[in-house]
Amino acid sequence: MTVRIDASVEGRLDGRDIASLTRSAAAGDERGWNKLVDEFGGMICGVARSYRLGQADADDVAQTTWLRLIGHISGLNEPARVGSWLATTARRESLRVLRGSQRQVPFGEGHEEPVSSDSPPDAALVLAERNEALSRGFGRLRASDRALLRLCMDDPRPSYEEIAATLDMPVGSVGPTRARALERLRKELEREPALPLTL
Repeated sequence: MTVRIDASVEGRLDGRDIASLTRSAAAGDERGWNKLVDEFGGMICGVARSYRLGQADADDVAQTTWLRLIGHISGLNEPARVGSWLATTARRESLRVLRGSQRQVPFGEGHEEPVSSDSPPDAALVLAERNEALSRGFGRLRASDRALLRLCMDDPRPSYEEIAATLDMPVGSVGPTRARALERLRKELEREPALPLTL
C-alpha cells in the first residue's frame, strides 16, 4: 500500500493522509504505525497529563490507548478521525486509572490546587475536525445561500440594505432568506458524522 505523506502548513497531516496511514497500519505496515505514533503520540501523553497523572500512569495510559487501537483499527468506520478516537480512548483510560487509584496526594492545607488555563491537548484536533465538517456542509449549499451567509459574516457586518443591493434582492427578504439558509446549513451539518465520542 502506498502512503502519501504531505505535512500541512502547521506540520499536521490532513484527513486523507491520516486515513491512508490508518488503513496502512491496519494492513500491518510498520511505517504506517510509526507515522501514526509520531502524529498522535504527543497528544495522547498530553491528554493523560491533563488528568494530572504521574509519569508512570501517563505512560500506562498511552500504552493501553495504542493497544486498544491495535484491537479496533480494522473496524474504524472513519479512518481519517483516528485522532479523535485516540483522544477519546486516552481520556477514558485516564479516568479508569484515576478511579482505580486509591492514592490521594494532598496539595497542602490551606492551598487550593492550581487550575490550568491551558486548552485541552486534543482541543485543536477537535476544532479542526469541526471546521472541516462546517466547510463541507457550507460547500454543499447552493451558491445564493453561500453568498448571503458570507456577506452576513463579514466584519464589519454590512447592513441589510447593503446586502440587498449587493445580492440584488428586496431588503425585507434578507432576514428570512438568511434564516432559511442557516436552516439548510444546519441540515447539511446533521448529515456530517458526529465526532466519535464512543468506542
